[in-house]
Amino acid sequence: MIVLKTPRLNLRSFTGGDLDEMSALMANPDFMRFSLGVLTREQTAAFLAKVRSRDRDGLPSQFGVVPRAEERLIGYCGFFPQVVDGVEELEIGYRIHPGYWGQGIATEAAGAVRDHGFNDLHLPRLISLIHPENVASRRVAEKNGMTAEKETLFRGFPTIVFSIGRTQYEAAKAKCIVERGGVE
Repeated sequence: MIVLKTPRLNLRSFTGGDLDEMSALMANPDFMRFSLGVLTREQTAAFLAKVRSRDRDGLPSQFGVVPRAEERLIGYCGFFPQVVDGVEELEIGYRIHPGYWGQGIATEAAGAVRDHGFNDLHLPRLISLIHPENVASRRVAEKNGMTAEKETLFRGFPTIVFSIGRTQYEAAKAKCIVERGGVE
């Protein structure tokens, strides 16, 4: 089981015991805003089965987001394989319980996933697909070094493709080290 740790969060692989909490989250219209709609328990089970299958196959996948102080699942953040305008991409996607919005949780989780992607998985590039009206998700992407690359239609919805490449990531990382006086 992979666990990514941040100051406030554990991002961990999903387990068979996550269905109840994830079903409640994915049935919440606010949690599922800017998606294709709420999911039933059966659809959530299928989502978790697909995620766990990617984990077993050693492929980049999703993590359950768990605040360290609470030890309860409040969302997910991780990698989704996507085809955007005919190009295979790897997306950082995230959804956090509405009670935790505005606290920097999504930014912290997405940053840990981004770092894992570049440092551990040696990925060349990552994207986030964001509806133009989803200002909060746009801010998360920007705070994690992504820039708006283009607008497109994705699954019939207007979408802004935010991206960050390895070179961009390494340059930002080096700048942060210099700004902190060479301390990593």
